Amino acid sequence: MTAKILEGTELSQQLMDGLKPRIARLVKKGIYPGLSVIILGEDPASLSYVKSKGKACERLGMRSETIMLSEKTGQKDLLTVISNLNTNPRVHGILVQMPLPKHIDENAVLEAIAPEKDVDGFTPVNMGRLLAGRDCFRPCTPNGIMVLLEKNNIDPAGKHAVIIGRSNIVGKPMAALLMQKRKGADATVTVCHSRTRKMADITRKADILIAAIGQPGFVKANMVKKGAVVIDVGINRVRDPEAEKGHRIVGDVDFEKVKEVAKAITPVPGGVGKLTIAMLMQNTVLAAEKLSGQHHKT
Repeated sequence: MTAKILEGTELSQQLMDGLKPRIARLVKKGIYPGLSVIILGEDPASLSYVKSKGKACERLGMRSETIMLSEKTGQKDLLTVISNLNTNPRVHGILVQMPLPKHIDENAVLEAIAPEKDVDGFTPVNMGRLLAGRDCFRPCTPNGIMVLLEKNNIDPAGKHAVIIGRSNIVGKPMAALLMQKRKGADATVTVCHSRTRKMADITRKADILIAAIGQPGFVKANMVKKGAVVIDVGINRVRDPEAEKGHRIVGDVDFEKVKEVAKAITPVPGGVGKLTIAMLMQNTVLAAEKLSGQHHKT
């Protein structure tokens, strides 16, 4: 049995196309959904990600700006930049690219972003609303995974979902989304992390296994139950002298071996990463609709 490949590229394009009529309605009223991304320093992976966000905005006819700051920028100066964006009516979404330099307090930065412009879904207000099952901006990667499962007719209801990783970006919000009492969720969720004992015993019980640990090829075939759905969130650069750039991108899952055991699996690249960008665009459009009074709950 070779697993079905859960492609994110085509689905991402469909989701982006679905945003076009909503953007057109806003533009008709003179509102151009605007995303402002702040980046400190020149980390190659972060720069590449920020660039792809800008390109996605461009393709959709949205307004985007990247605010490049030195990695030596002080916290007070960064908070001033955020404060100015909070009050700028042309900016609907604010995103501060993580990770931040060591001297910056990440919590203080997230708390400074206006919750109604928090298109990453990371402010305490949106995180709290997410946990309570209320309307909020959902973090982009976990929400992308939920859409991927839904579009591939994989219903988590009653299934055992195991998440490897407990970050605020993926692990925790992923668990919150999967355990919600609603259609497309209702899973029994276990979260594993660096202190988990006998992890393979737990992962082998997973009907849905989500790897978000940031370690290349961490999940081996003997850690996966036959017929499980495997979602690989990892994006790791590994050296490869034969590759054009001297490196290649791999996930947290040993893809070639695990695809022989799993029922379905996401590739890296071309899986979850593409959906993260689509969800960010969706959140930015939603923020523009809400801030301009054009949002109608369905």
